[in-house]
Amino acid sequence: MKKIIMSIAALLVAANAAQAGDQIHIVGSSTVYPFSSYVAEELGATTKFKTPVVESTGSGGGMKLFCAGNGADTPDITNASRRMKDKEYANCQKNGVKYITEVVIGYDGIALAQSKDAAPMNLTLAEILLAVAAEVPNKAGTALIANPYHFWNEINADLPHRKITFYGPPTSSGTRDAFEDLTMKAVAKKMDVYTKLYKADKKANKKYKKYHEVRQDGVFVPSGENDNLIVQKLTKDSEALGIFGYSYLAENSDRIAAATVDGIAPSPAAVQDGSYKLSRSLYFYIKKSHFDKVPGMKAYVDLFTSEQMIGDSGACADIGLIALPKEMREHYREQAKNLTNMKPEDLKKK
Repeated sequence: MKKIIMSIAALLVAANAAQAGDQIHIVGSSTVYPFSSYVAEELGATTKFKTPVVESTGSGGGMKLFCAGNGADTPDITNASRRMKDKEYANCQKNGVKYITEVVIGYDGIALAQSKDAAPMNLTLAEILLAVAAEVPNKAGTALIANPYHFWNEINADLPHRKITFYGPPTSSGTRDAFEDLTMKAVAKKMDVYTKLYKADKKANKKYKKYHEVRQDGVFVPSGENDNLIVQKLTKDSEALGIFGYSYLAENSDRIAAATVDGIAPSPAAVQDGSYKLSRSLYFYIKKSHFDKVPGMKAYVDLFTSEQMIGDSGACADIGLIALPKEMREHYREQAKNLTNMKPEDLKKK
């Protein structure tokens, strides 16, 4: 009897694995999710292949699932709103996911959004750091103290007496990583009060080398991987700011508006030319060991990298994706077509 039960269990596992392998499984970034889902629906509607399953797990969560191994129950593709990290690549290699192709699909701006009922807000990168960092310089700039700021005018008297509240992504999110990189790390590395601490004791004060510790006192509220929930929160809290990808701002422009950063609002043109400082690239990663085993993977990759989807007038541009320059689109299209193997040194390149 025990042998029969074990045989049945083995058959069920095999059946589930086969089922998992006949439909593309995609995980990762909530920012890339709308574009990936659109392409998935188009593939299902216009070809013989099943509509891929797309899950919004966050970039970090997606990488963890993607790099877990090559089994049929692991994702075929992971989306990311920031580049794969060295430690994620190493984890993939350790678990046998040795051959990976990286594709950039376009640009995105990280929007600092607010209710349309709120007064216009213009912030500098330094003011954003002072609002969200766990430790900030004292007034003399000579030492770090626990963040005392709870109203914007406490940071800068020219800003309104408005409560500081951020609804933002969790630590598993690529948007969170990019926000910390583009605001906190970018500013802190130019401030002696952080860098001197690191240089004084590099081992004990390692965190000050690239400081990005977010305060934990309720001012920054992690709000999950569903960016639409942040949009809803902003419509109810006119003092708060929300952090998410530009596409969610574009899709909800009837309810929310952007705060400007150094006088520049997020827009396709400002993101493309780099004048909007909170700009980044968007990615997906292909597990090559699955490419010839899972029906439709080639068709999906070809469709996602096509001009029809990511060109200047492509369908993804209509829902908020900011197009790469034509020569870059062609480069990544060719890279996807050839399934170019990612190398560790690629992660060092910008």
